Amino acid sequence: MAGLELLSDQGYRLDGRKVTELRKIQARMGIFGQADGSAYLEQGRTIALAVVYGPHDVRGSRAKVQGDRAVINCQYSMATFSTAERKRRPHGDRKSTEMTLHLKETFEAAILTHLYPRSQIDIYVKILQSDGGNYSACVNAATLAVIDASIPMRDYVCACTVGFVDDTPLADLNHVEESCGGTNLAMAMLPRSGQIALLQMDAKLHQDHLDSLMEAAMTACKGVSKVLDEVVRQHLQETVILTGD
Repeated sequence: MAGLELLSDQGYRLDGRKVTELRKIQARMGIFGQADGSAYLEQGRTIALAVVYGPHDVRGSRAKVQGDRAVINCQYSMATFSTAERKRRPHGDRKSTEMTLHLKETFEAAILTHLYPRSQIDIYVKILQSDGGNYSACVNAATLAVIDASIPMRDYVCACTVGFVDDTPLADLNHVEESCGGTNLAMAMLPRSGQIALLQMDAKLHQDHLDSLMEAAMTACKGVSKVLDEVVRQHLQETVILTGD
C-alpha cells in the first residue's frame, strides 16, 4: 500500500481501528420465510444478503447430477446502487463470475455434500453496499444462511481480507485500504481444524512476509468465527422463545 498515509505513528488506521482490529460485524438470520435459509450481514459498511435453497432435485441438465454428493450452485451479484459506480451488468461481469467461482469452491470445502447425493444446494449472495471485503462479507453471510437452512457443515467457514502497510499486516481491509495498490490476501478458513477453504492474493509478495500475512489472516478469521457463533446462538435462543420449545 502506498501514497495515502493508512497508518498513523500511533498505530491507528484511518477509521480509528488498530492494525488487528476487525470492523464491527452485525448479522441477522432467518430474514426470508420463503427461503430454506437466509442471512443479512454488515461487516463495517459492507452489507451482504445471502439466501439458500435446498437440498432439492438437480435443476437443468441431468449431466450435473453427482451420484455421491450434492452439487453446490452459487451466484454472486452486486446491487446497482451498492457503489458510486453504476454497473450495467451486475450479474455478468468478469469480477462477478470470478467471485461466484470462489464462493462455490469455498462452500464445497465446508458443506457435507456427501449427505445429499443426487441433489443441489443453491447459494445466492448479493452485495447491497460495498466498502471493501466483499468476498469476506459474502462468505460470512452465506455461512449463516447455510446454518439457517439446517445444512450440516464441517465447521463455520469464515473469511477475512488482510494487507500490508509499512511491513505491518492490517486485518479486515476497507475500500480505501484495498484500493491503495498493495498486496491484498483474502482467506476463507474452517477455524477448528485450521483448514483453508480458499486463499487468493492479487499482487506479488516477498516470501519473507507471507508467514506474517497468513498468520494475521488466520487470526482474523478466528475472530470472525466467534462473532458468527454469537449470532447463531442468539438466533437459536430467539427461535426457542418464539416456538416455546
